[in-house]
Amino acid sequence: MSHPLHRGLRHLALRVTNLPRSRHFYEQLLGMKAVWEPDPDNVYFSSGIDNLALHQISKSEMESYDRTKTQLLDHMGVILDSPEAVDRMYREIVPTIEALGGRIAKQPKQHRDGSYSFYFADPDGNLIQALYEPSISGLRFGAEA
Repeated sequence: MSHPLHRGLRHLALRVTNLPRSRHFYEQLLGMKAVWEPDPDNVYFSSGIDNLALHQISKSEMESYDRTKTQLLDHMGVILDSPEAVDRMYREIVPTIEALGGRIAKQPKQHRDGSYSFYFADPDGNLIQALYEPSISGLRFGAEA
């Protein structure tokens, strides 16, 4: 079911503490491609159907930065085609994720709603769910259709 004013969540912006480290993480682990770099403190990526913006926290903000008092992102998700694709992604990222500054947060797990996923964190601790979700994983968007 589509909404008349939008086509779904296609953009996410994250504030990060080390832009070069985070940029490398998203390029290497998720294959994001930079599509716009308006200045040294901002980079915008695309996967072809999604848009991710990374914004460097300013030096003055870094001095008083306190994770316990800032707005926190719960998690974002990447959709995969099948439980096997979730397991394949897990196997492929485990050997390199720590070298890129990330970590595995939760092992692959079958959920009560029929979905299957695992969680990993980027260098700043933002959680990403690699998810097979039966009702949406089969959908195709724009260029995929």
